[in-house]
Amino acid sequence: MKALSIRQPWAWLITRPDIQGADAREAARLIHAIKPVENRTWETLYRGPVQIHASQVCTRGDYDACVLFLLSDERTAHVVQDLPARETLDRGGIVGLANLVACTRAHESPYFCGPFGFVLQDVQPLPMRPMKGRLGLFNIAGVL
Repeated sequence: MKALSIRQPWAWLITRPDIQGADAREAARLIHAIKPVENRTWETLYRGPVQIHASQVCTRGDYDACVLFLLSDERTAHVVQDLPARETLDRGGIVGLANLVACTRAHESPYFCGPFGFVLQDVQPLPMRPMKGRLGLFNIAGVL
């Protein structure tokens, strides 16, 4: 199975483990409380299941940059109040499962800033499973 390492708190914004149930997750998606697209500088032709890996590194600068990004758009500013403290975010392991359905150069989400966006659907938060990450889409043994 494929996996993709994503720095926190972006991995948290994709998986949103605090939002349970399909109806609640859909409502959160509609108000931009869930990040539906992961920005990358490279394109992928892969489509299918992908495990979300929370990178080991989450500096104060990474965290603060995410907060500033959220506050810069009125559609996402409200999400800052839900963001967990940097020290409490899971790091260094698998935290979710998603379906990568497209790689696009444009997306309506306020989270898209390109140049490529990996569109993620059917995201399921998972209990943290420690694992070393890698660059790019990488293969891991086993299926969750």
